[in-house]
Amino acid sequence: MNYFELFKFSPAFDIDTAVLAERYRELQRAVHPDKFANDTEQQKLLSVQRTAQVNDGYQTLKDPIRRAEHMLSLRGIDLSHETTTVKDTVFLMQQMEWREALEDIRHSTDHQDSIDELYQSFAEYRAELTHTLTQLLSSGKDEDGLLAADQVRKLKFMAKLHDELTRIEDALLD
Repeated sequence: MNYFELFKFSPAFDIDTAVLAERYRELQRAVHPDKFANDTEQQKLLSVQRTAQVNDGYQTLKDPIRRAEHMLSLRGIDLSHETTTVKDTVFLMQQMEWREALEDIRHSTDHQDSIDELYQSFAEYRAELTHTLTQLLSSGKDEDGLLAADQVRKLKFMAKLHDELTRIEDALLD
């Protein structure tokens, strides 16, 4: 299913999330199972399925990483169940530095400064990745789709690192 079509958007990485939320509410009202309470069982079942599609579509388009994955899947590049790793050596070295910095936080005298520095570093790198991803996804070239897939893999790694930093911060500040 093409969620961009469902929500009446042109396939693009940058979408207006306020408009997305508005269209989500409209679609939910149109397909909500309560609206079909007096209809046939088949109509009720279709309503439940349609509601699930609308919910899944909204969650997919709302999240930038999932949105990019969806755009790539529409191009025939499916990242959802893959185990491909990033082969970019510069990124791999940066990963190692971030991992070391995460370990060092526990031994730091000023946890909050170290945490803030890492959050800032993650945000800057994510912004670079997102900028490049936006450009690659707007291209129709097959090779740009494959390069975009690598950007998504990197963003997924960054999201995991961010979650790990949040867990460390919560543990240290509790």
